[in-house]
Amino acid sequence: MTQFYTASPSEILARYVKRYWAMDHAGHTGDETAQRIVPSGLTELVFYFGTPPGISGGHSHFEDSILLSGQQTVPYDLNVSGALSLFSVYFRPEGVRAFFDIPCDELADRHFPLRFLLKNETGELEGRLYDAATFRERVDLIESFLMGRLKRMDNHYLLKRLSQSVSLIGEYNGQVGVDRLAAEACLSRKQYERTFMHHLGVSPKQFSRTVRFQYALAQKGMHPAMSLTSLAHYCGYYDQSHMIREFRTLSGFTPSEFFSEGVPYSDFYQ
Repeated sequence: MTQFYTASPSEILARYVKRYWAMDHAGHTGDETAQRIVPSGLTELVFYFGTPPGISGGHSHFEDSILLSGQQTVPYDLNVSGALSLFSVYFRPEGVRAFFDIPCDELADRHFPLRFLLKNETGELEGRLYDAATFRERVDLIESFLMGRLKRMDNHYLLKRLSQSVSLIGEYNGQVGVDRLAAEACLSRKQYERTFMHHLGVSPKQFSRTVRFQYALAQKGMHPAMSLTSLAHYCGYYDQSHMIREFRTLSGFTPSEFFSEGVPYSDFYQ
């Protein structure tokens, strides 16, 4: 039976980490399933235990079992063959830069093997997580690892500025202009857009599109009977046609097709 676990980060790490989650024993030997992954506005560090899943059509599998996934701008499919267990860290949109010295624009729409960043630490960390008996033990191990990484980085002041930007975009559900965001960050628009891209991986406009999409998922999840016309208006789309175009870009489906698969869920707003 598939089991899911979630946990909140410690107070210090909560500025950078949204939550930890894990899944154990999804599927059975011989089963093949596909899971559509859509842009969430978050970055993720995933530890796969066993054979990693395939991606986009099932023609290839991830070559590594520990992957740092950047901001997405397009959807893709995970193709799972057999049982799957994983442990994941969901970072806040700007949070990953507090731990890893990598330009996030190089991570966008990519799944980056952690061993390329931490050649000497990855194997030991993977082994300790694999041997952990409980989800709580894994959370404690990853928190210790992240605290050690946090002390090595010195860009927290700039991340605080960007955190305020992300909060503002979330507060306005993706409907806030870049000029205002730049002014709030005390940067010129050009400086702001360059800094935002470097630390989050996508432009402020692209990130806001993702947040508005996530807001639509959250609202439809809370109000299943809401019409698509009302949803489009409530979420700030110009009209229903605009929302349909955005859904096709970000999920690969129209809103009707997407919502017919089940109750929508927003990783960003949960």
